Amino acid sequence: MKTRVKICCIADRQEARQAIALGASAIGLVGHMPSGPGVIPDDRIAEIAHAAPPGISTFLLTSETGAPAILRHLQRVHTNTVQLVDRVAPEVYTMIRAALPALKIVQVVHVLDEGSVEEAVAVAPLVDALLLDSGNPNLAVKELGGTGRTHDWRLSHSICEQVPVPVFLAGGLHAGNARAAIDAVHPFGLDICSGVRTDGKLDPHKLEKFLYAINA
Repeated sequence: MKTRVKICCIADRQEARQAIALGASAIGLVGHMPSGPGVIPDDRIAEIAHAAPPGISTFLLTSETGAPAILRHLQRVHTNTVQLVDRVAPEVYTMIRAALPALKIVQVVHVLDEGSVEEAVAVAPLVDALLLDSGNPNLAVKELGGTGRTHDWRLSHSICEQVPVPVFLAGGLHAGNARAAIDAVHPFGLDICSGVRTDGKLDPHKLEKFLYAINA
């Protein structure tokens, strides 16, 4: 099965067009975060999402944790997928689905230790997909992604084996380790930000190398 690619931290419509033209099946649009790169205004997220062609998944990355705030964020941007980068209560998923039944819900699990495996297994039946990242939501200033660090892929592989939903792998990926990540974890997709950027901008040459490494 072909590994899907999600390019995160998309800054504008031009970057979105480049990513999609080179083979991305999903783009990540970062809303307000306590830390990390790629944050853009909600009106720009809405503009990019509106311009995305059919079949492309547009992910809103939101750090909101309450259902009303998450829904308000989604109503401002109109993406077809929401990526919850922090933990939420189980009833939040139910409330989101009731309000927006067509929306896809992706929960981020920050892979720290064996407890992260238990967390992923518990939440997987409530969502459409998981995204395994290298942040740390337990810090005073929460680290909710965009760290550029890898994590223990053995734990990620264990999660992939145990959950019934697709899993995206994120955290420190680039052309030099993409193939190894696929072989070690067997994810549904890879999610990349800094590994395909130069001076903060999407670098088509790095993205081409990354996609070649995946498909080689």
